Amino acid sequence: MCCSVLRATSAVAALLAASVHFTSAVRLHGRDINEPLLDSYDYIVVGCGISGLVVTNRLSELADRTVLCIEAGEADNYEAIVQDPVYVGADVGGIYDWDLATVPQTQLDGAARPMPQGKVLGGGSILNAMCWNRGGMDDFNNWEAFSNPGWGWDGLLPYFKKSETYTPVGSEEIAQEYSINFNPSVHGTSGPVQVSYPRYLYPQSVNFFYAMNLLGLSTQFDPNDGTSAGPAFVPTDIDPNNQTRSDARRTYFDPYVSRSNFHVITGQHVTRVLVEGIDTNSAVSNPSAGGNNDGNGPATGNNEGFGFGPEASTPPLAGQKSRFARREDPSSSNLRVTGVEFAPNATAQRRIVNATREVIIAAGALHSAQLLQLSGFGPPSLLEEYQIPIALDLPGVGNNLQDHCLVGTFYPYNNASYPSPTELTTNATYNLEAEEEYNDDKTGPWTAGSPNALAFNPLPLISNNSASILSSASSQDPSEYLVPDLDPTVIAGFAAQKASLATRLGDSRVAAYEIINNNAGSLTVSVMHPFSRGTCYIQSADPFQPPAIDPRWLTNPVDRQVLVEALLFNRLILATPPMLELQPAQFVPPADADEDAINQVINNGIRTEFHPSGTLAMLPLEQGGVVNPHLLVYGTQNLRVVDASIFPMIPAAHLQAVVYGVAEKAADIIKSDNLPTSSDPVSRLSSGVALIANATQSAYPSTDVFTDSLDPTATSNSSATAGGSTNAALSMADVFSATGAASVAIITLSTGHPSELSTETSPASLAFASNAFNDPGLASSIASASLAAFISDPSTQLPVLSSSPAETMHDTSHESNILSTDITESSHSNEPSITVGRPTRIRHSPSITDPLLPTIVASQPTFGDSRSASFEDNEMHRQNMQASIDAFVQWLMRFYHLGGKT
Repeated sequence: MCCSVLRATSAVAALLAASVHFTSAVRLHGRDINEPLLDSYDYIVVGCGISGLVVTNRLSELADRTVLCIEAGEADNYEAIVQDPVYVGADVGGIYDWDLATVPQTQLDGAARPMPQGKVLGGGSILNAMCWNRGGMDDFNNWEAFSNPGWGWDGLLPYFKKSETYTPVGSEEIAQEYSINFNPSVHGTSGPVQVSYPRYLYPQSVNFFYAMNLLGLSTQFDPNDGTSAGPAFVPTDIDPNNQTRSDARRTYFDPYVSRSNFHVITGQHVTRVLVEGIDTNSAVSNPSAGGNNDGNGPATGNNEGFGFGPEASTPPLAGQKSRFARREDPSSSNLRVTGVEFAPNATAQRRIVNATREVIIAAGALHSAQLLQLSGFGPPSLLEEYQIPIALDLPGVGNNLQDHCLVGTFYPYNNASYPSPTELTTNATYNLEAEEEYNDDKTGPWTAGSPNALAFNPLPLISNNSASILSSASSQDPSEYLVPDLDPTVIAGFAAQKASLATRLGDSRVAAYEIINNNAGSLTVSVMHPFSRGTCYIQSADPFQPPAIDPRWLTNPVDRQVLVEALLFNRLILATPPMLELQPAQFVPPADADEDAINQVINNGIRTEFHPSGTLAMLPLEQGGVVNPHLLVYGTQNLRVVDASIFPMIPAAHLQAVVYGVAEKAADIIKSDNLPTSSDPVSRLSSGVALIANATQSAYPSTDVFTDSLDPTATSNSSATAGGSTNAALSMADVFSATGAASVAIITLSTGHPSELSTETSPASLAFASNAFNDPGLASSIASASLAAFISDPSTQLPVLSSSPAETMHDTSHESNILSTDITESSHSNEPSITVGRPTRIRHSPSITDPLLPTIVASQPTFGDSRSASFEDNEMHRQNMQASIDAFVQWLMRFYHLGGKT
């Protein structure tokens, strides 16, 4: 199996009603998967692969929200075939695979191809080859250019980092020999997924890199820093301590299984999304017998990426039907979904579970498109063909399918002095020794199942024909190589994509294709930015009948031309001195193969790199888009999609790291869209910042948000007051902890000393502005300053704020980031109060110079003991504080472009 990710989201799942019990529950850490369900959930997530588990995990950080993730497959049993790197690819085609297949590829050799997808808790992260790279800055900046603010490289990088804990290679000598460098500013240090390197590296990788360098291709410094063109030693999602797979199930589910609001159900298949006012075809909702019972496809055996499968050629499908019909206009619709329908198999009675907030589809690019079509979203003529009532006319549903197609090569190395991965299958003694080494020390060849030495090559650097190919790409009519009779909006979307693709094809900084080096004599090549577009359509109203998957690989001749040039460049690589040292034999394609023979190898050898994407694209509606930048399906209030189907264009990367980042960002978007507005005492923002403002019970006499806030009848005793306000702040920290925001500024307009508060009360960074900050303008200024570090880098610790000198702080680890203000003694008590003025910076405090920061005139009086102030003063205080909060929140919203506003 090549180094690729099987679509990181598992396919369509389902669940049982509250009264249903499962006899095959899996027990994890004292809690059952598949325990009885609630009558309804705030959020229902369909598909528990990478994106589904990430979103479910993050939403369940809100303690008052219930989340259900529903999966068609079962949970794995921690088998070696799943966890041990040596077995990468061995479970493809096994019990955790949907066994899907494409329709016959008549543009190639007429044969169907396997399309492996994970059908298991954890989805494709259980099956994939563990490669971890993100793609180039240009990939994501192009996403943003398609009217998707916040989805560029800068907007996604914090979420890429949030998902990972990166561990560099352990030896500086090895790092230099294999060109393994890293930029710490682009890597996470505390995320769930362990990203590291195997403890055994094949020396052929050094030969490969040296050969590429001799041919003018420089080795990438860090393949995850956004400059992704050229050869690179790519890390994997491997635990550096035990050298096992760090998949979505073991990183986003197992450690959090004790959360009472985080519910997972397996072995159930969602058949449709329930839409208010929309009926369904009985074939979708009624049990059926005699057809496909479990939703699995017809594919058999292991897809090894470069093998020539045993399938015989089959006749082509009938021609495509017109996709034009009446429209239920999504631009003016506002449909609401209420839940999902599900069943364990085709013959079982359908059941329903309700969602009070949202349904989130995370079933992967193939099954997510199928599920929307079965639910009435898609090209009307397709839905009418199978008598499915139309909820919304969305022509883009199931179109724009993209995949990295690859063609395998076979150049076996004959220099026996080099250790080869093939010895693990041909030499029983060698394999036994390697197994013992792995079991005893977690070292040796068994740690090196995933090929790490890859190359992402730009076309102009490897071909003298690049100008001619670029000219051909630029002059194409956008509809020339698409499916006939597509809706004009879908054609318009591809026209915009094609313009971007053509520009980048001629860019020497952008990868056109990938070389996958397996250190045994295969230099598999794969198209990274394909021009070809496929489809994924239902072929029945039966939800257990797999969709018709037609990737239409190489239907656009530009993709074929790129592969021909890539295979020709392989010959140059093999002819370099470092590669000749390995003594390669060129069998597939042969060394003397002409272009016709090379094309025959391509036609027979094309397979998927397991990266289907784009079928529910985040594009404008007029360009065939299906979801908006908040990932809401156009025309709906509360139906979202979070998986690779939303990619407008596929990036030049193995997709799992991308999907993790997209899902992390999506979770923050969903939290923001469903949480209180800035006028509430607790304001939470999609930037990942929680701004918690409380002016104590005296300033907010009617509030009951914080149960530990000061008792308005309390005395002005100094110690009692300090303790009370500390409790208030701690209570607010508890509220913050439930939000799951990345960082927080807590403004307590009371008297608690920061030394009484622990920065460990929140899971991330924490800042306190305390000690009688009765001046709302000053409080807002301090809050702004406290968030400066987070705004510039969300991974950094926020400063601790205090009106006391730094040396009085118990937590001195953040001394260099402490802000100080002048204080005076109150005439009412021993409590400090704040004079009107801005904070005084000491040492290395961050600075705020953003001109959009609100300016608040602090003309109102300040108070020492606010309980002794008049009602009018308190009311003015409350109003001014609310104005400060609102102004600051609006500034943050402008800063982060929430909802597309600036």
